[in-house]
This record gives sequence, C-alpha cells and structure tokens, in this order.
Amino acid sequence: MKPIAVIPLNDPSGIVLPHLKAVVPSLKSSFAKVFGSVTAVTPKEVVHWCKADPFFDLIFHESPVSIGEDFLTLYANAAKSSHPNQILHLCFPDRLAFALQSCYRGAFFEDVNSIKSDCVPLIFTRSPSAWATHPQNYYEFEQVVTRTGEHLFEKTLDFAWCHIVFEAHQLLEILPKVKSRDLSCMAELVLAVRDEVTIKEVDWLSWEDPFVLGVDALELKQEREQSVFEVHKRLNYVIAMLQLLKDASMERNFS
Repeated sequence: MKPIAVIPLNDPSGIVLPHLKAVVPSLKSSFAKVFGSVTAVTPKEVVHWCKADPFFDLIFHESPVSIGEDFLTLYANAAKSSHPNQILHLCFPDRLAFALQSCYRGAFFEDVNSIKSDCVPLIFTRSPSAWATHPQNYYEFEQVVTRTGEHLFEKTLDFAWCHIVFEAHQLLEILPKVKSRDLSCMAELVLAVRDEVTIKEVDWLSWEDPFVLGVDALELKQEREQSVFEVHKRLNYVIAMLQLLKDASMERNFS
C-alpha cells in the first residue's frame, strides 16, 4: 500500500503551488494520492488543475479559517477517509517541491519508501547540514522549544516540524486531543505521541525559500536574519508552543 501525502494548499501569493504542480508526476511514483485543502485565497487555476486530477482529494473552506483549523480539518479528513493502517505523510508543498527538484530527490524517495508500520509515528527533522542553510534566527528560536522539551520530557523532539508521518488510526486517535487553532497545533500533535515518536534527521529539509522564490540564497538568508518581522513571526508560535509544553509537563507531574 503506497503512502498518502496530506498537504495544505493555501497559497495566496500563487508562488508555491506551481512548483508543486511541477513535481506531481514524481509524487505519483511513490504516493497513492494527495489529500489537500484549499481556501478562498487559493488561486483558482490551482484549484482547477487539482480538481481535474483524481490524484488529488480536496476539501474546500468556503469561509475564512485559521491556519490551525485548516490543518486539523484536512488531517481529520485524510485519517477518516483512509484505511486504519494507511501511512500518511503530513507535509508542506514548498518543502516537497524543493526536495523533488534538488539534489536531495533520491534521498527523499529512499526515506519515504523505507517507512514501515513499525516506524511510525516518525518525524523527519532537519539535520545539522539542513539547519545550516536556514537563517540563524530560525534555528535559534525553534531550538528554544526543542531544548525546553528536552528539559521537561527528557527527549529531543521537533515541535515545529516540517514533515511528520502517522498511520491513519494513530492520527484519528490524537486529533481530538488537539485544542490549539494556530500553528501550535503542530506541537500538540507531537506532544500526544512524545513517548513513542521516533526522529530521523534528513538533509532534504534544507531551506526551500530561495528555490521557491527564485532568489540568491545568501542574500535572502542575510535579509531574514536582520528582519524584526521574522523575529515577531517566530515569537508568535514559539511562545504558544512553550506554554503548551509547560502545561503538558504540569499535567504529567502534578495531576
């Protein structure tokens, strides 16, 4: 049984999803289908080509939803619509498009095709080499969450993951426990499986933005490292995730 990719397709800029379209033939070689979600701001031409291809199974948000509501509705639809033992890859279109149009293509497929039921839940996390391609402030803020998790749960976990893998029945079981409706819902998914989840570091999660935007990687990296907006953007979800970790630790130790 081939795995299934589960991908939010909200792309108001219209920049990301054309890159995804370019790799659909490659995705079809290793994935059975894509469960996707589209919103009112997803470009109409993207919606049309997805609807025309039975490889895509879409849900539509007619009214505005938060990013967490988008993710969780999509994940619930994928889990409920799949065989209980179906392997589901929760991932993002820009990361996939980069991995499949870069030198990491072979490694990506090797990792995807190697996953068996006894390997999941599994987080593919950024290796030191992959992190080195990202702006330093990205790494520093997300490491605050990771290091806090180490202190509280004695395990190194990627709470702001880019790619996580479940069997459908596992995802169905934990989704009702997720209460956040912002990006911190990603951390809640990890918290729910923190005792059994495994981690695999991969280079194919190197920074995708320069490829997607078609700009010089070093210039963009320096720009993002000097951006107060980028700091605020990361603080928004890092602070929320830290509170979730604290609450989970308090519940475990003092309930």
